[in-house]
Amino acid sequence: MSNPVSDEAEVIRLRPAHARPAAPDTEPPAPREPLWRDLVGDVLRRERRAQERTLKDVADAARISLPYLSEIERGRKEASSEVLAAAAHALGLGLGDLLSLTHGELARRTAAAQRRGRPAAPHRPHRGLCLAA
Repeated sequence: MSNPVSDEAEVIRLRPAHARPAAPDTEPPAPREPLWRDLVGDVLRRERRAQERTLKDVADAARISLPYLSEIERGRKEASSEVLAAAAHALGLGLGDLLSLTHGELARRTAAAQRRGRPAAPHRPHRGLCLAA
């Protein structure tokens, strides 16, 4: 009545051999552009440290939780415009100031990547209004 079970596992290929990734000696993928949340977090952290303030102090002044502010600074969370404005105001900045500083950080990093010989994202001129909130 007992059914003998094999101790060997059956391997089921999920991709056919021709669809597998290329060997590691191919060209590395192009670097990705920095994420906005990383840039905003870096600017907030830099401004807070320049004022020699603690995370707790700024979080209390902004009325947001300390762990949440920490995650924003580390680029782990996409904060709403209300939270970003509160954090900026706690640091004596307006939301426009924070966005301007963040844009400057993006321009700095993009220029640094171009100086290292990395290809920049293709420039596509735009006609329109850009709003950030």
